[in-house]
Amino acid sequence: MSRSVLYDEPGPKTLRRERIASIVVAVLLLALGAYLLAGMINRGLFDDRWLVFIDPPKGQTAFDVWTALLRGLRATLTAAVVAAPTAFIAAFILTTLRASGSSWVGKPVVVLIEFLRGMPVLLMMFFGLLALGLSAFWAVVFGLVLYNAAVMAEILRAGLAALPKGQVEAGTAIGLTRWQTLRIIQFPQVIRLMLPSLISQLVVLLKDSSLGFIVGYPELLRTMQLNYSFFGDRYRFPLFIVVLLIYLIVNLTLSRLAVALQRRTSGIA
Repeated sequence: MSRSVLYDEPGPKTLRRERIASIVVAVLLLALGAYLLAGMINRGLFDDRWLVFIDPPKGQTAFDVWTALLRGLRATLTAAVVAAPTAFIAAFILTTLRASGSSWVGKPVVVLIEFLRGMPVLLMMFFGLLALGLSAFWAVVFGLVLYNAAVMAEILRAGLAALPKGQVEAGTAIGLTRWQTLRIIQFPQVIRLMLPSLISQLVVLLKDSSLGFIVGYPELLRTMQLNYSFFGDRYRFPLFIVVLLIYLIVNLTLSRLAVALQRRTSGIA
């Protein structure tokens, strides 16, 4: 019997048990889905309220509804597009300072990273809005950048720790400074090694942008809220489902990109 790195490959009995367990779980999930769907049908959630996307009430047109949702999506993506590279640059700076070799620099940076990782994103958005007087957009970007920079800095630090220790000594031996060793030798490898994790964190950043509706930023979730407030609460469910699907499409696209990059960087066809 061939062996994998961590465990023995399953035999015929184990494979049979796994198939039976998979079938049982699939049946249970289907039963749960059917139960939930029946409950929604009984509550009348699949009636003419879905016409809000085709023939909305109150003198609005389908173009108005979809345009509003697309504006919300654009606002969500704008905040993410601005925050993502800024957070990465900040993470790069924090990681460089932490790896500088000086305890006077490294220890305060560690404290700062741990503090930012422990702070709720929404609280940092409110701090930017109330304490710094930022606009709703920049308050959202501010919170996203601070939190995700700290998380990305930890991802980069883990990548540095995974590299062979001799690379630093080799860089010093050929006359490179610590910064040059990081920039020329280590960081290119770290970014390639940790790219899937970094992209996965971008998915988290994009999802966290939905918190912006609490501070008044008109992103996708806020747009949904304004729509059902205008049309009435009975339209809340269809608007929620469509916004949910939009988020799923965007996030799954980024997740698939992470998988593709992981396969590409690891040499898997």
